[in-house]
Amino acid sequence: MRFMTIYRPGYETTSPPTPEHMADMGRLIEDLAKTGKLIATDGLQHSSKGARVRLNEDGSFTVTDGPFTEAKEIIGGFAIIKADSKEEIIEMTKTFLRVAGGGESEIRQMHDQTAFDSQSTARSANTGQRQPESTAR
Repeated sequence: MRFMTIYRPGYETTSPPTPEHMADMGRLIEDLAKTGKLIATDGLQHSSKGARVRLNEDGSFTVTDGPFTEAKEIIGGFAIIKADSKEEIIEMTKTFLRVAGGGESEIRQMHDQTAFDSQSTARSANTGQRQPESTAR
């Protein structure tokens, strides 16, 4: 099963993490990668560099530039992880939050079949042929 974890630190800062924090997080990421469970992960820059786009009921759009004021809604990063169960991903997330130093992570199980596979799309574009949908990983 694949899960996405969405990390909300509960605060936002423009200060970079300390070298010690980066080393601790690097070890955690390396350990997960070695097990083959980590599919993708990354942190996000300050919300002042982002925007929210909303489709309104009347068909118009509202674009709100960051920074966003509600700190509990700020997404600080994400990970896509393979786990055998919800219980396993919960334990992995607890470990991450200890290393991160707090905050909250939302865990969402992903669909078995991917909606987009860049490698299949690239092959399809190069050969001019439609590729079959990829299977679950």
